[in-house]
Amino acid sequence: MQKIRNVAIIAHVDHGKTTLVDGLLKQSHTFRDNQAEMSQTLIMDSMDQEHERGITVTAKQTAVFYNDYKINIIDTPGHADFSGEVERTLNMADGVLLIVDAQEGPMPQTKFVLQKALGLHLKPVVIINKIDKPAARITEVESEIADLFLELATDESQLNYPIYYAIARDGRAGKTTDLDDDLHVIFESIINDIPAPKVDEDAAKGAQLLVAALAADNYLGKYAIGKIFRGKLKKGENVKILGRRVGDSSFADHKHGRAATSVSAKEAITTLPCKIDRIFTYRGLGKEEVEEATAGDIVALTGLTDANIGDTIATGDTPEALPTIELEPPTLSIYIGPNTSPLKGKEGEFTTSRQIAERLERELETNIALKIAPDGLGYKVSGRGELHLSVLIETMRREGYELEAGRPEVVYREIDGQLEEPIENLTIEVSSEFVGAVSQEMGIRKAELKTQELTSTGSTRFTYEITTAALIGLRNNLLTATKGTVIMSSIPSGYRPVESKYKPERNGALISFEDGVSTAYALDAAQARGVLYIPPQVPVYQGMIVGLSNKKDDLDINICREKQLTNMRTHASDGAIQLTPYTQLSLEQCLDFLLDDELLEVTPKSLRLRKRQLDPIKRKRENRQA
Repeated sequence: MQKIRNVAIIAHVDHGKTTLVDGLLKQSHTFRDNQAEMSQTLIMDSMDQEHERGITVTAKQTAVFYNDYKINIIDTPGHADFSGEVERTLNMADGVLLIVDAQEGPMPQTKFVLQKALGLHLKPVVIINKIDKPAARITEVESEIADLFLELATDESQLNYPIYYAIARDGRAGKTTDLDDDLHVIFESIINDIPAPKVDEDAAKGAQLLVAALAADNYLGKYAIGKIFRGKLKKGENVKILGRRVGDSSFADHKHGRAATSVSAKEAITTLPCKIDRIFTYRGLGKEEVEEATAGDIVALTGLTDANIGDTIATGDTPEALPTIELEPPTLSIYIGPNTSPLKGKEGEFTTSRQIAERLERELETNIALKIAPDGLGYKVSGRGELHLSVLIETMRREGYELEAGRPEVVYREIDGQLEEPIENLTIEVSSEFVGAVSQEMGIRKAELKTQELTSTGSTRFTYEITTAALIGLRNNLLTATKGTVIMSSIPSGYRPVESKYKPERNGALISFEDGVSTAYALDAAQARGVLYIPPQVPVYQGMIVGLSNKKDDLDINICREKQLTNMRTHASDGAIQLTPYTQLSLEQCLDFLLDDELLEVTPKSLRLRKRQLDPIKRKRENRQA
């Protein structure tokens, strides 16, 4: 146990966590010199969306060996929407490497993850990364880090933390800004500054492992991953799963045909007997099978098909459960259900409500920050933010699912009869020429300005307090207003009483009046009325949104009309139609576009905006009644 170190790498998004893990993997001789991984970057990011978006979505475990020490490394996401991944995996660590950008300094997510780490009494090691940036301000960043520790420390010992400097991209680090040619000082810091695993020495009471992650493959099935807090676990040993909650999931009740139940204050705990099939420890990107594992190590167990995240795997005559993993509540919800458009079933492989329910239930096993409940024909899926929910929808889309999604909505809570809504601390950094555009947009959304300051690079940094409801759609608006140069991030900061619910404002939609195929002739006439979202020769249906109107009201238009040709002269004199290039919206932009009476049709091949009520006469009647 004294030769094991469990360390999590935490930071704000894009401050260099995964890049540093790349260097630790390569310089610990985990790979042969001729292995493909030696020439790769972002080795730990395995999802396609992680590479495309340039962010880490799920926490990953790996292990390297250095001077007879085994170092278990946990690479965590940096985006606030995936903070549930951070919360569940920090339970496996005994210390953290806090990475801070030498130019940006501590950012909102830096504060969030450090607060979680210090709350768990993990030993911090600070690494100021990217010191080669032209605008690096190392001295000021050190002072800002010190202020952050003063604000968040739970005891005096946490104020004594080592600081190292690095250029993770080049695989270099040092105790001063005069860097060494490798990362050996980081390895030495992990061994000397991070304590050996904290475990319960009373092995006679039996073993304990807290399940912090789940994985699966087609060969061995489900893996329960976690840190052994007490005793030893052996291959083939009989164990008990403690802490499994029953009767607290209205989603599960609905799926299995039972009456929906509410979450009770006292959740039932069961004890399920099981047998460990195999035990694996980590080495590099893979796993290696062992006969037994001791307290302090991070392992993956097979054979425990009923284990869930937060459960305790225990042995002994009187097995004891460890404290479960506490998570922040969801702040946004979205409707996800089977596709009901006239084009349903033509592009997807999985289209029924049952298939969507089974997929969402599988997601709940690993994505524990999600909450799911039945909602009409579909399900209400609650998560940490727009990105958290859109990554789920995009993943299902790529797996062949066809579905429809509603507008993201805020998850309110009621305390003593008072309705409260979530609020967030928002940081925005823009160049001086766009200060007015940002101030105007934030004024519309009734955000409260906390600070405004000039950075060392000449840009302006704003800090706002804003409701989560007003945050929906803000990123896309600011990207447009600042020509794509805005840098923004936010973290939840609690709740406050609802004064007035924020209602998004948007021009009306251009809506197809009939079923058919869009034509260049009809689009040429329609483009004068607004911005088009579709090209010629695509299938459309009545009630489908094809663009954004120049006016406040919705407008039904015939997008399938063809020019009537009466003779050759008319045909010959008809010049080529010049269409303005259409605007192709991303998944996040489509979700931001939606109003309450609209839906997004999602298929593996297409994203289609539509009205809930497709018939224009019935739609107008419903609007008048509303």
